[in-house]
Amino acid sequence: MRHGHALRKLGRTSEHRISLLRNLSASLFQAERITTTLHKAKELRPFAEKLITLARRDTLHSRRLAARDIQDRAVLKKLFDTLGPRFSQRPGGYSRILKLGWRQGDGAEVAMVELLGSEPVFDKGAKKKKKKSKEPKVESGSAAAGAAAGHSHNHEGHEHVDAPDSGKKGVARSMKKAPIARTKSGGKKKSGK
Repeated sequence: MRHGHALRKLGRTSEHRISLLRNLSASLFQAERITTTLHKAKELRPFAEKLITLARRDTLHSRRLAARDIQDRAVLKKLFDTLGPRFSQRPGGYSRILKLGWRQGDGAEVAMVELLGSEPVFDKGAKKKKKKSKEPKVESGSAAAGAAAGHSHNHEGHEHVDAPDSGKKGVARSMKKAPIARTKSGGKKKSGK
């Protein structure tokens, strides 16, 4: 039987656990979305939602009760000025937990806790324009000589093929390979030219 098992202890003493929840809730109110382990997220949710319920009342007494847990004045001001009025018509359930998978290092299950109304908004109507790359055109030696002599690149029945790029801007790769010389031990050795 599980009598007396009221909460997850998270491997910490009572003081450490309360300090952890206070810090996590202050970070949640400041950023409105945090990533932590699943068990910490499940413990954080009721703790943070009780503070939001205090912020909905917006009395001096509720401010002092919330100030016991939220030490940062800027976060406390945001809690009472923006988050309290945002959730004033909502009877509860101010946050959601989204599972993200497992952490790479220790395999702990990771989750994201976010306040409702802080979801990113994606504009589907406007499409982003593609940026065109500004690569300088490099002509090979024979193409430059042909262009100087007045010959066109597209001859009748023949297509002009440029040398493929090596992936670097402004550098054309030659189609010829350096001759390979054999060493006494049978290995290959490139002659540098």
